[in-house]
Amino acid sequence: MDITTISIGLATGAFGGFLAARIISNKQLHLLNIDKSKLEERERLAQVELVALKTQSKQEQASLYTELDKERHEVRVLSVELARLRENLNSQLQRVDEQRQDIEEIQKKFALQFENIAGKLLEEKSQKFTDQNQKNLDQLLHPLKEKIDAFEKKVETAYDQELRDKISLKEEVKKLFDLNSKISEEANNLARALKSDTKKQGNWGEFILERVLERSGLIEGESYTSQAKKMGLSGTDGNRYHPDIIIHLPENKHLVIDSKVSLLAYEQWVNAENDEDSDRFKKSHLNSLRNHVIELSNKNYSQLNGLNTPEFVLLFVPIESSFSVAVQADHDLFGYAWDKKVVIVSPSTLLATLRTVASIWKQEKQNRNVMEIARLSGDMYDKFVGFITDMEQIDKNLRQSRESYDKAINKLSNGRGSLTVTAEKLKKLGAKTGKQLDEKYLLVNGGDELSE
Repeated sequence: MDITTISIGLATGAFGGFLAARIISNKQLHLLNIDKSKLEERERLAQVELVALKTQSKQEQASLYTELDKERHEVRVLSVELARLRENLNSQLQRVDEQRQDIEEIQKKFALQFENIAGKLLEEKSQKFTDQNQKNLDQLLHPLKEKIDAFEKKVETAYDQELRDKISLKEEVKKLFDLNSKISEEANNLARALKSDTKKQGNWGEFILERVLERSGLIEGESYTSQAKKMGLSGTDGNRYHPDIIIHLPENKHLVIDSKVSLLAYEQWVNAENDEDSDRFKKSHLNSLRNHVIELSNKNYSQLNGLNTPEFVLLFVPIESSFSVAVQADHDLFGYAWDKKVVIVSPSTLLATLRTVASIWKQEKQNRNVMEIARLSGDMYDKFVGFITDMEQIDKNLRQSRESYDKAINKLSNGRGSLTVTAEKLKKLGAKTGKQLDEKYLLVNGGDELSE
């Protein structure tokens, strides 16, 4: 084997090794790209889930902070009531002490008077003290003793009653204090729960929305539908949609309301300790509301199959104060939402809107009643015309019947050849009969002929 052959063999082997290494490298690169795509998809899904969890957390925190504000208000009210009861208790205790001092003074005065009277009587009657005098003394002192005993009983009863009232008041104050502590604890628990559970925030927002609907006079199942799962609403993308509330309007039209809770940033804004934090949390709260507007606008409820609604949808903010401070801080918020076909409402503004809807339904029912009355009136008029037509036909038939009757009577009794004349002649000629014709048929135009 010469050098050329060896060189060719080495070159061929090297080239084959290079190709094998290249193929293996491409496969590994392909597998790495697949793993990278999977990791990127997982990261994207994790980001989406994180955003959803943050949104849900914000909603539940808004509900919790609303309940927290409510509970704090109740705590302040109860604190004021507790202070008032404590002041009342101190006043009553002071009054009891004053009454006790008055009673002791009165008892001392009665005892002194009794001693003076007894001493005076003994001194005056010491020379003539007999059994009779003793009896007279008893008679004199007995009424006074009875009055003193009665007074002591009244004093004791009053004191016992005051003591019972004082004990009862202490118990009520203790109960009030315990209730105050319980409410404070529940308020804190509610706040913590709403901050950590966005699902509860959403449920709380829907609960407030349904309370507003009830107060407006609308009836579920008739005037509005909750969640709308049974309506089977689907969009052009094929997905199912379940708006929180669908208001039913006359002429088979609808109005969509979705509840959105923005709690965390609002709570941080309210409790900010300096201007820098306040500005930062205010901006976060406004951005949260604007994000809700964008989210609701993107759902495009007006394009859903089975829903006849205008392009606008109502965004319900259940926390009145959260809504009002946002509007005051951002004057363009309404215009921004309006441009995206979203109208932001709070419990108070939504209540006015829904009462207008209830009034529209009332007017619609009245209009339907008027239309029904008009329809019934038309039916009655048509029947009345038919009745008159039938009566005219009956009158015509009666006249025809009368004419036929008169002709028959004329043939029966009028004229020389009438049936009554002929029958009467037959009778006179000897026909055997058992009955007699009425005279009125014999005297009509046939009397002369019968008398011949």
